[in-house]
Amino acid sequence: MQSAAPKIVTYVDSGVLIAAATGRSTVSESALEVIIDPGREFASSPFVRLEVLPKAIYFRNEDEAAFYRTFFDEKVTRWADRIEEIVEAGYREAYEAGLAALDALHVAAALLADADEIVTIERPEKAIHRARSIKIFTIHPHPAAS
Repeated sequence: MQSAAPKIVTYVDSGVLIAAATGRSTVSESALEVIIDPGREFASSPFVRLEVLPKAIYFRNEDEAAFYRTFFDEKVTRWADRIEEIVEAGYREAYEAGLAALDALHVAAALLADADEIVTIERPEKAIHRARSIKIFTIHPHPAAS
């Protein structure tokens, strides 16, 4: 009997979730493909949940809020919720790679959740791609080579 291949542990940033939930972005299809990929399991943190869920609830975007709840309740198998450890690790990430605070917290949370990668919609020239402690993969469409 052959065992199943291990799944890629993926930490998605809020932009990926928003794109998948709303369908209002050029990367929405790619974002949804990541979310429904059976070869992945997901890691997340309270920071991602804070970025997406309250605003959807406040503006009564019930379908969007339901999408996020389903993702967090049914898809996320690893939670980075040790806030003090995340903040300390995030501080190191921020000064080592010149990251903005929230990007540093996402990198730290992904590492503490033992994620293999972070999937983002950030363009390749954005600061988060300077992080070297975890693979950063973007679904942002690259301009055609000239």
